[in-house]
Amino acid sequence: MIETGLNGKVVLVTGAAAGIGRATALRFAAEGAKVAAWDVAAEGGDTLVEALSAAGGEGLFERVDVTDGAAVAAAVERLVERWGGVDVLVNNAGIVRDAQLVKVKDDQVVATMTDEQFDQVIGVNLRGVFLCSRAVAPHMIRSGGGAILNASSVVGLYGNFGQTNYAATKSGVIAFTKSWARELGRFGIRVNAVAPGFIATEILQAMPDKVLDALVKRTPVGRMGRPEEIAEAYVWLASDAASFVHGTVLSVDGGLVPGT
Repeated sequence: MIETGLNGKVVLVTGAAAGIGRATALRFAAEGAKVAAWDVAAEGGDTLVEALSAAGGEGLFERVDVTDGAAVAAAVERLVERWGGVDVLVNNAGIVRDAQLVKVKDDQVVATMTDEQFDQVIGVNLRGVFLCSRAVAPHMIRSGGGAILNASSVVGLYGNFGQTNYAATKSGVIAFTKSWARELGRFGIRVNAVAPGFIATEILQAMPDKVLDALVKRTPVGRMGRPEEIAEAYVWLASDAASFVHGTVLSVDGGLVPGT
């Protein structure tokens, strides 16, 4: 078994109430980490804390809106006061508000992506990553290092129909990762991103069967990924085993072939 060096480390996971975030929080807890789970939704927080403890770690849950800079900064300070610092930040929180830039039917524009749809996704997926990283980085610098892990997507690499806003944020997260790797590496802070493919989360599984079948056909391994497989990538990138991995984007996508 690989020694990860994560036992007793303080890990902050945003968007941790469900899906990839929950799986990631539980996986770090299984390594003996102290896991702070944040989510804008309070549902399931108590049961998640219990699950983190049962997995082998120590947990806390806090309702935090990652688009609110003051709330993020205050929550980080509370976390540092409680556990002494933050060793790993997983910027997982994200939303979708899909729409075509311009939808045309019978040669007429019938709909467009709204300002609200664009701004909401930018707010959570891009501004939220910025705010959380800005709040945590000074504590990592003072403690001598850490790891910042950002949730990108294959959509950020290849684009996607009907996801102008989402694709822009996930591409922007890659730019964050590359820029912060240059800025923060000298302080012992490693910054990396994970680009999941089609993962069987609650949102994706709610899609029609014909859509899911099409997604699977685009994935050479012939299935969707599991949230736990993305969690494994985050744990590896945060671990001692990845101590020389910095500024990279790790695709976990089953060999996804874009455009097919």
